[in-house]
Amino acid sequence: MNKNNIKTVALLFASGILSSTAIASQQNPVELQVPIDDIQRYSTVLEHVKNYYVNSIDDSKLFEDSIRGMLAGLDPHSAYLDQDEYMELKEGTSGKFGGLGIEVVMEDGFVKIISPIDDTPADKAGIEAGDLIIKLDDTPVKGLSMREAVDLMRGKKGTAIILTIIRKGVDHPLAINVKRDIISSASVKHKIFDTDYAYIRVSQFQTDTGEEMKKAILKLNKEMKQNPKGIILDLRNNPGGILQSSVEAADLFLEKNKLNHDGVIVFSKGRAPGTQLREVSKSKDMTHGAPIVVLVNGGTASAGEILTAALQDHQRAIVIGEPTFGKGSVQTVLPLKDQRALKLTTALYYTPSGKSIQAKGIIPDIIIENMKIPTAKENTSAGFDIKESDLNGHLSNAKKTDVKTEKNKDTFTSAELLNKDYQLYEALNLVKAMYLSKGFNN
Repeated sequence: MNKNNIKTVALLFASGILSSTAIASQQNPVELQVPIDDIQRYSTVLEHVKNYYVNSIDDSKLFEDSIRGMLAGLDPHSAYLDQDEYMELKEGTSGKFGGLGIEVVMEDGFVKIISPIDDTPADKAGIEAGDLIIKLDDTPVKGLSMREAVDLMRGKKGTAIILTIIRKGVDHPLAINVKRDIISSASVKHKIFDTDYAYIRVSQFQTDTGEEMKKAILKLNKEMKQNPKGIILDLRNNPGGILQSSVEAADLFLEKNKLNHDGVIVFSKGRAPGTQLREVSKSKDMTHGAPIVVLVNGGTASAGEILTAALQDHQRAIVIGEPTFGKGSVQTVLPLKDQRALKLTTALYYTPSGKSIQAKGIIPDIIIENMKIPTAKENTSAGFDIKESDLNGHLSNAKKTDVKTEKNKDTFTSAELLNKDYQLYEALNLVKAMYLSKGFNN
């Protein structure tokens, strides 16, 4: 991936916040020393554009585009937000907004999917992390700005758009029809595996995600009538969100009096006053030391990486899956007049052990790529598919019907999980082994 060619989508039309965002107030701003020569150069360029450009351009558009260019030239995550974009950002952090349900960046002139959000139109249509969008309906993406691409993807609820994508491992473009909808995404879901093991899925970090995770743990304990023997925390394709929510989530699994690194969950360093963040554990472990496996992949970013790194550095969990996205910067939203704002990168964050994951990501303790494991019906080997029933003179089965047994519709076997989600299958095996091992089997 050419990092220099990536432009971040500033419009939260289809996802939660890509970055770890803090709403900031201006404290002791530094007085601006006006660079006279640069201002004069800018004024000359503006004058030439107004006088000689082939079309007449409104002054406000020229100034607004100038600001956009200034922010876009800083890094992939800084952006100028107009009224609509600022409103959508605030709606995105609350978990209800309009669009397709995808987190995207610009890469080499195409729109790249960081991750689809659970249970959104894009997710249901089969969009996958890593897909490159090359065409929006009949319009090629190449040559469009991110803003122009976003405007094309926007639309009224119920209207459809055809995304033409390139997918790794597929030798031809795929045309996928996605129907726009209002995205109302629950960020936390949970279920029970094999009676005693808890599964918690966090799709993104919204304002209330920490509290929702706490409720999920309490509900799981009540349903199991005991503390879980182990927990699988699924952060795959979690694009991030609210920094504070990820800190609250991490603290649910940490025992403040038993931690190294002075109990730090995350800290950040920036140039401006107020950007020196240091978050530490403040509570007891809600899960009473139950073994934890964290599932991650290349769609795990930002706040999702903060939670992962905190549990990994404090040796509270084993991380498995694929290397994460590597977004280690903090964005601050600076409100302007007329309901506009700047989303500005103000700091880099660091893991409890002092490592930066910026452009590096988190390397899992155990790397497991997801794969499709065929079912018994699919796994017929050519040349070795002769069965007893094919032999001349074979004995017939005297019983015409099999004995039926009842099965709980809310459960499924390991074999079914193996076929459906190989990484999750391995996570379940690992957390069981952790429970049975000497360290957890008391």
